[in-house]
Order: sequence, then structure tokens, then C-alpha cells
Amino acid sequence: MSIVTAVEAFDIRFPTSRNLDGSDAMNPDPDYSAAYVQISTDAPDGHAGHGFAFTIGRGNDIVVAAIRSVGEQVMGRDVESMLADLGSTSRRLVHDSQLRWLGPEKGVVHMAIGALINALWDLRAKRSGLPLWRLLASLGPEEVVDLVDFRYLTDAITREEAVELLTAAMPGREERTAKLLAEGYPAYTTTPGWLGYDDAKLERLCREAVDQGFGLIKLKVGADRDDDIRRLGLARRVVGPGIGIAVDANQRWDVGEAIERVAQLAPFGLAWVEEPTSPDDILGHAAIAAAISPVPVATGEHAANRIMFKQFLQARGLQILQLDATRVAGVNENIAVLLLAAKFGVRVCPHAGGVGLCELVQHFSMFDFICVSGTSDGRVIEYVDHLHEHFVTPVDVHGGRYWAPLAPGSGAEMLAVSRALHAWSPPARQLPATESVR
Repeated sequence: MSIVTAVEAFDIRFPTSRNLDGSDAMNPDPDYSAAYVQISTDAPDGHAGHGFAFTIGRGNDIVVAAIRSVGEQVMGRDVESMLADLGSTSRRLVHDSQLRWLGPEKGVVHMAIGALINALWDLRAKRSGLPLWRLLASLGPEEVVDLVDFRYLTDAITREEAVELLTAAMPGREERTAKLLAEGYPAYTTTPGWLGYDDAKLERLCREAVDQGFGLIKLKVGADRDDDIRRLGLARRVVGPGIGIAVDANQRWDVGEAIERVAQLAPFGLAWVEEPTSPDDILGHAAIAAAISPVPVATGEHAANRIMFKQFLQARGLQILQLDATRVAGVNENIAVLLLAAKFGVRVCPHAGGVGLCELVQHFSMFDFICVSGTSDGRVIEYVDHLHEHFVTPVDVHGGRYWAPLAPGSGAEMLAVSRALHAWSPPARQLPATESVR
């Protein structure tokens, strides 16, 4: 038996705003950040679990504080019993009767729980000697379903339906695993498309993306109408007709404006339009989707929980589901989201535009391919070429594809030197001469 001896949280920030990496219509100056957690035990193997929640700068310290608060529920616990039943462990944290008042199941506390749950999965995968995707793919249908919290979901998918879905996908698991290892998983890149880049950089990065084998790129839109049209025209001329182009408005538009703006961009050939309006506006997304069809609507990176995903699917408010590795309560809730997507027959193309997200989210798509949907057709994982060098097992993307990680764990572990170099502390405040301290 071993116990949790430390739950440490760190405020890690990278100054990506200096080069406008990550810039979009709603977030012009992001500093990619991680509210990072390490769970240590007294086990002789020396393994620790690593996880994080992604933010873009200010407020990262708030998530760190939430991780420390929720982490008190993990301290001193028996590690083996927690890891053996991560379904119960997840539900215990999510349904904490006092913390729940701060959500419920949304916001900073929910993201903090996700960071901790992901760290426990990282620890379990390391102890198993398997990458996370392979650990998940080794579970039987009943074991997978035991991880899921079906509260509030049974009007869309029941436990029995989930077992049937996973059982139907059992044949061919080995063949799909071999295919994944031999051929990788399709990727797309947002690297050319940040809104703060000038035209020359946009054109250069579009050419490089095509040369690197990507069949789809994504451009940020939503600021100036004429700039959107001009930039999309530049990108289309550079990549040619055979490369897909998606656009991402990052929640900028009202419903009517979104319908109008997409109509102006549609002649350039759109793979999808992402987050055209508020990420909470399920009915607004449904109205946009009906009006702009056949251009698909993609959303989900800011969906707070599985209930929102359920309603998006029920309302036909999205045609491409973009789960995020750190927005909801970790691995368990993302498995619920994958099951919902499979039940409704919707493509999953995860969001990965942030520090560490590529490393982590790839495991969900690979598990989905092997065990849930059984297909990668029309599905891609987002890739951005930023900050991978800071991770112990950086993502391997080449030839326009993700190559399955082989190292044990989830990929969330950051190099100790990077954590030290990019640890953030608030600057000392200088009080004005006229301001007194009370």
C-alpha cells in the first residue's frame, strides 16, 4: 500500500504574446499558461502523476489555488484503491457537496478537478508501463463504462447503450491498433492562422504547412470583415483547391452576424466554422448550423461539462465536436463525451491550441479510434507548433499526422527545468505616495 504524500500546484506561464502566437479575435495577446499539478506518493517506484489546466495568462493563479484546495481531498489517500477505481475517485471529487456549490460542474473548480484526475491517470499509466491511449484501449466495455458518470445523461445515452456501443466496436481492435502504429492519426494545423500575423508570415506558414503534409489548415477570423476575406483569399491562393481551410471566430459574433459573415467566407470553401458565437449558446449554434449548412459548425473547447455536449448534440448545434483535454473534469468526463459523440454519429476533432494540449489530447482520439467510434475518417487532431520542447515526451507530428506515443503516461509531464524557468510570481506592487496601507 502507498499513499499520496504531496499534491503540488505550480503557476507556469510562457510569454507567447510577444510574437502574437495564439492571437485571435477575442484573445489578442495570450500568454499560454498551465495551472500544473504533480501528485507524489511514497511508493518505491518513484512515479509521480502530472496534469494541468490550460489558461492564457491572468487568472492562472486562481486555477492553481483551486487545484490546491481540491487536492486536499487527495492527500493521504491510498493510491492503489484510487487508481483501481478512478470512476469512483472522479465522482467523489466532482460531487463534493461543498465544492459543488461553486459550479456545479463548471468553471475553475471543475478544471482543477480535471487537472487532478488527469494526473492520477498519468500515474496509473506510468505504473502500468503504458501510454494512456493504450491503457484505455486495454479496458473492456464494462470497465470503460464504470469510469463514466451517467447522471444527467440517460435521456441521451444509458449505461446499457454505452456497453452495447463499446461491445460492437470490440472486433477489429487489434487491427486498428496496428494501423494506428503504422500510419499515425490525421492532423491539421492552426500554426499559420493566428490573427496577429502579417500577410507575409501567413503566406509563408501556409506554404510550409502544405510542404509538411497537412491536408487542412485553420485561420482565425472575426475581427475586421474585409481583413477576413482578404486573408482567406491569400491562404486559398497559396494552398490551392485541394487543401481544406477551416475558420475559427473564437465566439466573436452574434447569431445573425455569424450567419452573414459565414455566407461571405463560404465561397473560399470552408471545412468548418468554429465557435461562431458564445460557447454557452446551444440554441444559437443550432440556428447558425441550420442557416449555414452544408458548412459544418465546430465547437466544444469551452463546453463546461458533458451535459452541455449532450444538449449540443440533441439540438444539432454542432456537426464537429471539439473536446478539450483540460476543460472538463479530465479523462473520465471526456470518455463520456466520446460515447455521446459516437451515439449521435458526430465527428470528433479535438481542440489542441495551447501548451501541452497536443501531448494530452492525442490519447483521446487514439482511444476513440480503437475502442469507441472505430474510425478516423473525416477526423483530425489540431496541431500547433508551440512549446513542445518543454515536455518530457513531446508530441510527434510529421507528414501531417500524429504518431502514437509509446512512452508510459499521458504526456502531460513538463521538464523540471522548464517549470523552473517559467514559474510565475506576481510582481511587487508599488503603492502610490498618496495611498496608505491600512
